[in-house]
Amino acid sequence: MARQCPCSGGTLDKLVHPAILIVLSRESLHGYEIATLLAKMPMFRGRRPDTTGVYRCLGQMEKRGYVASAWVKSENGPGKRVFSVTAKGRGCLARWVQTLGEYRETIGLLLEDARQTVAASRRGKRARATRRARLR
Repeated sequence: MARQCPCSGGTLDKLVHPAILIVLSRESLHGYEIATLLAKMPMFRGRRPDTTGVYRCLGQMEKRGYVASAWVKSENGPGKRVFSVTAKGRGCLARWVQTLGEYRETIGLLLEDARQTVAASRRGKRARATRRARLR
C-alpha cells in the first residue's frame, strides 16, 4: 500500500522525460535499452519502468521534436526502432537542468518545513502525554 501512496515517491512520472533525454544524449538506443538504463538511475531505485510507458513517452517526445527514431535492421530477429535525441531535445534538457535545480531548492525548503512540523508534532504529543500522566 505504501508504494501506491504519492508519499512513496513512485509518482514522479514527469521526471521520466528528462531521464530519457539524459540517456539518449549519451547514445542512440531502442526502447528496451532505454528502460534498462533508466532502471539504473537513482530515481527508479533499480526498478525498470514500464516499457509501454517509456514507449508512450518516446512517442510524445518524438511528436514534439525532442527525439527522432529510425528502424534498424537486425541480422538475427526483427528490426528495432532506435531513438536519438535531437538538437531541440538537447535544448529541452538544458531547460530541465534549470527547472530541476529550482525544484531541488524548493523541495529542500519544503523538506525543512516538513521536518520542523513533524518534530513539533512529536514534541506536542510528548507534552500532551506528560500532561495527561500528571493529571492521573
